[in-house]
Amino acid sequence: MIAGLPGVGKTSVASALAVRVNAVHLSIDAIEESILGCGLPRGRQVGVAAYEAARAMAELNLPLGRDVVVDAVNDSDEARQTWREAASATGGELRFVHLVVSDYEAHRRRLLGRDRGLVHVPEPEWRDVQSRRAEYAPWVDRHIEIDTSETPVDAVVECVIPRLAG
Repeated sequence: MIAGLPGVGKTSVASALAVRVNAVHLSIDAIEESILGCGLPRGRQVGVAAYEAARAMAELNLPLGRDVVVDAVNDSDEARQTWREAASATGGELRFVHLVVSDYEAHRRRLLGRDRGLVHVPEPEWRDVQSRRAEYAPWVDRHIEIDTSETPVDAVVECVIPRLAG
């Protein structure tokens, strides 16, 4: 589970990690994009539906022996419970990797002009990220925290892989 605020590199790291360990990659933003593309109105229910859809896909893949890498903000304990339930239902191991950018100016710059090619999921603005940061629930689960401020994606993946095994 790759977690963190928008703009910390979740999708890039999750995608590279999934390739590296031959895992299934599930992105909440891609699922939300699909749901919104069907004409449903933007809102909390779409976010919850995206988490539940990703959970269902994870639960289908884990019993097949596939590792699953999910990238999602996971800013509440309720969101994190989704992944606890998936691990419990399948006997899978859950590992949280929380990405941060400690240099706020670098984080802000990452969001400027960012275009992930999504039509229905808007790019967050800095004030949106700051608001989410203020409301981000503290971690109660064991987790790996990595500062991606000046660390390239491949280096983050190299750091994550051995720590996931332990």
